[in-house]
Amino acid sequence: MTEQAAGGIDLEQGTLLRSPASIDPLPTNLGRVDVRQTDPVRAFPTRGQAVLFLGKSWCFRIKRWLTDPMARGPVRHPRSPPVDNTPLVAVSRSRLYADDSAAEVTLQAGKVQNLRIAAGYLHGLILNEGATFSFWAQVPRPTRRRGFARGRELREGCIIASIGGGLCQLSNALYDAALTAGCDILERHAHSRRLPGSMAAQDRDATIFWNYVDLRFRAPFDCQLEVTLTADELVVAIRGRGPAVSRRSPEPPARPTAVRSADDAGVENCGSCGMTECFRHEAEPRRRPAVVTAWLVDGWWPEFDGYLRAQAKAQDWLFTPLDSNRFGIAGYRWRSDGFAGVRQAPWQVAKRSLRSRRLASQGAARQRALLEMDAALARYYARRLPVAATHLVVSQNLLPFLWRDGVLGGRSFDVLMTRLPMADLQATLDRAAQAWMPSRTLADFRADPTLVAAESAALAAARLWITPHSGIARRGGAKSEMLQWQIPAATSAARKRGELTVFPASTLGRKGAYELRAVARDLQLRLALGGPDLESGDFWDGVSTIRTGDQWLENAAVVVLPAWVEHQPRRLLQAVAAGVPVVVSDACGLEEIAGARTVATGDIGALRDAICEAIGKP
Repeated sequence: MTEQAAGGIDLEQGTLLRSPASIDPLPTNLGRVDVRQTDPVRAFPTRGQAVLFLGKSWCFRIKRWLTDPMARGPVRHPRSPPVDNTPLVAVSRSRLYADDSAAEVTLQAGKVQNLRIAAGYLHGLILNEGATFSFWAQVPRPTRRRGFARGRELREGCIIASIGGGLCQLSNALYDAALTAGCDILERHAHSRRLPGSMAAQDRDATIFWNYVDLRFRAPFDCQLEVTLTADELVVAIRGRGPAVSRRSPEPPARPTAVRSADDAGVENCGSCGMTECFRHEAEPRRRPAVVTAWLVDGWWPEFDGYLRAQAKAQDWLFTPLDSNRFGIAGYRWRSDGFAGVRQAPWQVAKRSLRSRRLASQGAARQRALLEMDAALARYYARRLPVAATHLVVSQNLLPFLWRDGVLGGRSFDVLMTRLPMADLQATLDRAAQAWMPSRTLADFRADPTLVAAESAALAAARLWITPHSGIARRGGAKSEMLQWQIPAATSAARKRGELTVFPASTLGRKGAYELRAVARDLQLRLALGGPDLESGDFWDGVSTIRTGDQWLENAAVVVLPAWVEHQPRRLLQAVAAGVPVVVSDACGLEEIAGARTVATGDIGALRDAICEAIGKP
């Protein structure tokens, strides 16, 4: 067993198609182990045979490096994000998971990790007409340092664990798609064992082994590869680029090819063969839970913390910026006890804190910086995820970056929804900007369209949208799992009705400042403002205003927030707990909360009527 194995090597049946002159046919009997040669019932490989295999393989690697220019210095083709409206020429789909046994699930999780990493090197690869694709020219040697894991590899009739094991599923799919697209196959090697129903049984397979057992083909036209992992499938597609394929009919999506269980065809694995004397056999204490959920969280919400406490299992992992419960630092109060592993990002927290202090309260520079900090935390978490984490629960601000980087491929995942989807959020701000053209804040920033598209695709693929916000849940439809808002404990002291209309936010167009200003001027309201004036210094001219302090509810008659965007209405919940009437827009997500009167966003007439009713004014 070598660290360069890539999931399915038995060279006796290998075939080389249209071999370039610089490539010699592959040798036979390279370290072959016949498991029937020493025992008529069952035998097992020895360390000596494994050493012989390793030595011979390195000899052939060196030989190929010396004789094959492409092996010494292959051309790496450029990559760019695929465009969906280009012609779909070929597609190959295969299932990622096929065996639920404890022994196999662990190896399959490693295989999916290997596919996930390799897909990152191939997705978006552009091949010009006549260009040669080489698997090992694009995918580097599988090592632990690069993130590759122990996966399932078929070798000499047995399923064994090997770093990079399982990459043959990707080479199979590439070969299948290349054949369908009419590519000129330059090098391909078939597997020796053909499991019923597999790609090998259809003669559409291509085994690989770093770096001298390769898959190579030549593009007949300008094209681009798409290599993606859904929650349960590997999908390889070839899209045409340019006029050469403009008249081709798109290939209909193929039915997923089953990746058969090893036991279906009598192939042994360490969980079924019973050969505990084999040097490859792993003792039971080394085994870890086969299926793990990883919780990737950021800012603390009490609703999400309660959900985590109710749902997390002993084998789960927690990824949190800082373990505040352990170190007594407020801000990230996620429950961390009872997890199999806890990973923190203290340096990320420190850098984010220092950078945040230098940011303005509003503006495009602030929003760009916040997105960059989210991306950095997402990358930090991704590098430390256990391979066995086949299900994730992800804070929404991390989601588009994890999706864009391929971290979510081959995994199911739920999303802790902390805001509207970016596409909806920006559409809402566009409507508000049209309604209030003088605003300096409603149109000052829009996210990169590719990031918006990444989040939209990830949310469409998510299993659940978890949120207490009724407006967000409404957009999620059947995917949504509604949580209850955590309302603070009510104070026992009776309070008198006050005189102030409290606006518990900074003066921003997205918080409904323009709508409230129109009603305040009409009704001659006295406003208590909960934040700075970020629209303009003279915004409230013609309105009687004061600034609130810590006791902002002390003289409140009504709390009003007619926001276009409000994701975490904590102050409104405090007002409800204190028994103060609350008038809010439907964007605040409090439609099921008793004591909160909801009006349509942007409807000044409905807002006026609701305020009049709350303060008893005709």
